[in-house]
Amino acid sequence: MTIDSLIHAIVRQTTILIAQLATSRGLRAPLAQIADQVFLDLVRELERQRVSRKVSADMFGLGLRTYRRKIQRLSESATERGRSLWEVVLEYLRSRSTATRAEVLRRFSGDDETQVKAVLHDLCESQLVVVSGTGAGATYRAAGGEELLALQQGRGTEGLAELVQSLIFREPPLTVEEIAGKASLDAAALGPILEQLEREGRLERTERAGVPLYQVTRLLVPLGATAGWEAAVFDHFRAMVTTVMCRLREESSAPGLADRVGGSTFTVTVWPGHPLAEEVYATLGRLRAELGSLRARVAEVNRGCEVPESHTRVVMYLGQCLIDEGNEPTVPHE
Repeated sequence: MTIDSLIHAIVRQTTILIAQLATSRGLRAPLAQIADQVFLDLVRELERQRVSRKVSADMFGLGLRTYRRKIQRLSESATERGRSLWEVVLEYLRSRSTATRAEVLRRFSGDDETQVKAVLHDLCESQLVVVSGTGAGATYRAAGGEELLALQQGRGTEGLAELVQSLIFREPPLTVEEIAGKASLDAAALGPILEQLEREGRLERTERAGVPLYQVTRLLVPLGATAGWEAAVFDHFRAMVTTVMCRLREESSAPGLADRVGGSTFTVTVWPGHPLAEEVYATLGRLRAELGSLRARVAEVNRGCEVPESHTRVVMYLGQCLIDEGNEPTVPHE
């Protein structure tokens, strides 16, 4: 079926994006629970669309009883984060002053030896572990505080406040627990982030029946910002997905649909010396400037009046990339 092929293609592209995010900037994000998380998210979305559990179970190719047991099992363990071999090897090395390769392999003898060696190599490449010697005589130690100082700049929680702000953006007022669920953070850890956003005027706090509610009405990540790029990635991705969903839900014959809902992709081919190359490259900047000016003028009008409860949010997104054909980087493989 065409829909089956489309779903497989979208899943494939999404996994490529997840893999890129999981390894960006030298990090190795744990992926152990991704499959379970995707399953639970699909279950919840199907329920939100009022699909019965019997039909949902059939869509997953499971019997109803097995389906219910799987939901219960995963829901009970949803708060426990899976731990990768990469994580536990690093934790082991941090608990010791040094460790030889033989000691590391003995400690993780239950894991595939080739995989443990690959993790050690990757930790050294990421500068989180320092190695002395080679081969069987290699000795490893976790990088010290001074060695990690430069590496940790731009990492850790930097950009987390912007990401939380992006997760709340365009949502109705949310409780701390609801935001924690969206951000996969403990409510206790989320508190200081919300306080920071409120203090900086990037978040609005209200109360309903004594329960604090938080809302973000404006999100701006400066072009080229080194912190907060995660928020921009998520907001762009959500805008694209929302647009596609709106298109799928609308009647294709609805008047004015082509001008108000949907998207178009344009691909043009240029090369060094092409008479229109610079005009093509400059298109994104020009459109950004035009939409930025339009948004500012609309905001100025809106400041002078009360926005009615029933209103329309027009979401537009722009993206542009360059693909050098015939000069593509080599993809590493085993």
